[in-house]
Amino acid sequence: MGKRMTAAGDRELLKTAYEAWEASDWAVAAQSLEVLLRRHPDRPESGAWWYDAALAHKFLGNWSKAYEFGVQAAARAERGAEEPAFWNLGIAATILEDWAVARDAWQGYGLSLPDGEGEILADFGPTPIRLSNGEVVWARRLCPTRARVLNVPTVESGRRFGEVVVHDGAPNGERVVAGRTFPVFDELVLFRASDLPTTTVQVVAGTPEDVRALAELFDGHGYAAEPASGTRVICACCSEGGVHQDRDHQVSGGQAVHVAAPPAEVASLMDAWSAEAPQRRSWTGPAPA
Repeated sequence: MGKRMTAAGDRELLKTAYEAWEASDWAVAAQSLEVLLRRHPDRPESGAWWYDAALAHKFLGNWSKAYEFGVQAAARAERGAEEPAFWNLGIAATILEDWAVARDAWQGYGLSLPDGEGEILADFGPTPIRLSNGEVVWARRLCPTRARVLNVPTVESGRRFGEVVVHDGAPNGERVVAGRTFPVFDELVLFRASDLPTTTVQVVAGTPEDVRALAELFDGHGYAAEPASGTRVICACCSEGGVHQDRDHQVSGGQAVHVAAPPAEVASLMDAWSAEAPQRRSWTGPAPA
């Protein structure tokens, strides 16, 4: 009788977990799966439960729990077979800065990493990242799940040039540049902040090349400058589809330019830019963006 009641209770718990899952009630799903796993950590089907519990905690942003359950899910997954349990563990371990576990998780998934220990700092190429406010910026991937922002995001995004964000592993849209398609990844958390504030200046540039020269000047100092006209407003549905982008956007005339640099250096850099061609270049500001 006791065993039958326990089995019935387990079935009800499992039903509750996955009904909550279908309703995106991640807290109930995670709690129900956790209770079930305390009772049956090593049943043949428990690998899927460990994985789903870790995933539910990921959706909740509970990274310590996502890590705890992710370790168990990965231990029951096949190494080198691109099992998503390793990928999710890699994300959680990265956020918690457990680099040994993160490295092992990426290798368990089947990725090759540069040799070394500690934080992974490599060049995994450029990628567009959708920030938490929906804005898509370009970034350079430092590891399978972190990327440094290369654009000057809008102030509304809450992000800055040079910040490092952790992004998800599932693509959510595409950007097409010069015939090459790049998957868009969604931001999960801010990993490392930038101390470079965004400032807006008003410029008059005689040619697009003058604006390009401004961007190159700031870039040469480790900063960034971008014309505001390079920002396109599109609906969420379109953003999550395929969008064609220009590789290099500059236009002439009067316009706003967002710059990411120490406030004390903005004026001197802008003066240096305008002094090179004063007949074509001028600026006013800066004004905090």
